[in-house]
Amino acid sequence: MKKMTYIVIALGILCLLYCAGILISGVYGSWFFLIWGIAGTGFLALAWLYQHGVWLQLPGGMRKLMIAVVLLGAAVFLFVEGLLISRFSSKGVPDLDYLIVLGAQMRESGPSKALALRLDTAAAYLVENEGTLVVVSGGKGSNEPVSEAQGMYDYLTAKGIAPDRILLEDRSTNTKENLEYSRSLIPEEASVGIVTNNFHVYRSTRLAASLGYSTVYGLAAPSDTAMQANNMVREFFGVIKDLLYGNMTLGW
Repeated sequence: MKKMTYIVIALGILCLLYCAGILISGVYGSWFFLIWGIAGTGFLALAWLYQHGVWLQLPGGMRKLMIAVVLLGAAVFLFVEGLLISRFSSKGVPDLDYLIVLGAQMRESGPSKALALRLDTAAAYLVENEGTLVVVSGGKGSNEPVSEAQGMYDYLTAKGIAPDRILLEDRSTNTKENLEYSRSLIPEEASVGIVTNNFHVYRSTRLAASLGYSTVYGLAAPSDTAMQANNMVREFFGVIKDLLYGNMTLGW
């Protein structure tokens, strides 16, 4: 069991280093990344408890129950992550009536990296499909200089997309509202492509299906490689939250 203890210690150190790296880089848009610091501290605490015999002092039934809970949680996590990964290569179809670009953080310098990747994917599609219109969706957060919709509009027009092809939805504060408010700007029977980072496509398309979009496709933009692990874990909790709130159902 010493080998297992060393593995747990290594996991704890890796989590703490990842948390510190995100903090130092300043690329984060929320404080969710602190979960890696919490997880790292937890792993190190678990190793310390085991080394000092605390784990073995617990009743056998309690130990089995705790192990069962951990294994069940791991199984649910891996299942959801598999669903997220299943949408990583989504490319939509040609000649969609509309795209919806889901908002992400705007900075003083312009779109965050995650948002810029979404916009570059949308711009490439719009250049190839000249009849497609685009809804840019996102309100203004307390730490943003302009609404996400306005920032996206400015970015796309600078990329050469005609202003009359862009519709702004600037009230939404989360993914469900992005899709809910954008739907009012789109004819009911229109075909729609949802542009977002790869880890976010699955939840976005399932939310759209629950909101009554008749024909919807995902268009997966790349994700910031350094933030991918953080985004995948955060998205797991996003899926669980929307499931519990009844906002979406699971499906392929």
